[in-house]
Amino acid sequence: MLLKKRELFGLTAGLAMGLTAGAARAQSGQPIKLGFAAWADAEFITRLAAKLIEDRLETKVELVQTDVAPLYQGLTRGDVDAMLMCWLPQTHADYWKRVQGKVERLGVLYSGARLGWVVPKYVPESEVASIADLAKPEVRKKLNGRIQGIEPGAGLTRLSHKALEAYGLDEYTLQEASEAAMLSVVDRAMRQDKWVVATSWSPHWMFGKYDLRYLADPKGALGGEEEVIALGRPKLKEERPEVAGFLSRLNMPLNELEKAMLKAQQESADAAVADYIASHKDRVNGWFAKS
Repeated sequence: MLLKKRELFGLTAGLAMGLTAGAARAQSGQPIKLGFAAWADAEFITRLAAKLIEDRLETKVELVQTDVAPLYQGLTRGDVDAMLMCWLPQTHADYWKRVQGKVERLGVLYSGARLGWVVPKYVPESEVASIADLAKPEVRKKLNGRIQGIEPGAGLTRLSHKALEAYGLDEYTLQEASEAAMLSVVDRAMRQDKWVVATSWSPHWMFGKYDLRYLADPKGALGGEEEVIALGRPKLKEERPEVAGFLSRLNMPLNELEKAMLKAQQESADAAVADYIASHKDRVNGWFAKS
């Protein structure tokens, strides 16, 4: 069984103990700790990895859910063994600068990921085609001068603030909240055919549930395509080679991930994980093929 645990890492406590935590777990046979923030894609792929590590490698897994910033810090200290949600080259650039050389880069989980701002497809493209169009007074009025965002610590939030500056959207407020709150705002607006703009990213199940489109970003404020990478704590490859090897080979096409994420949202994460493993046996077996 998976153990889900909410844990917020302290900023200063236990540094020396943290650096040896991974070695202690390796020697004692304690569970592998996989950390993730509450993003739909990160949660699915982390739960998929956890299920396979338990079933194929006969190793218990503990899931640790926390925010992005302490997740990176916890990885460097060995409080978690791995995280499967490092977005590069832009989204997590600031975090990566702090941990580069202090953690192990494992493998690319999926490519073609992107960030952006979205609107419902019923919003006329003739009126709102790009982020620049949000500056129009009539558009701002229909949107109540608000862009619905996600949590403050997210890379998407940091870049969205830069986009506000780049496009001169001084009269807009970026409403920071959780992913769940962002989705609730989008859902409520679309049920009433109201205009709404929200920060979003691909992969995400929301594109399977709602008719949405990205706004063009001619200034490139929100970046281009990204890779999502698995990271391991220091010495993970040396101390837990089977786990590190599996995470280094874990990779899937974006369309498969989004389909699985939608199933997880509509049914359950466990159902989506089981369905993916059963439907993609060759791919899954390849993740455990030793080179």
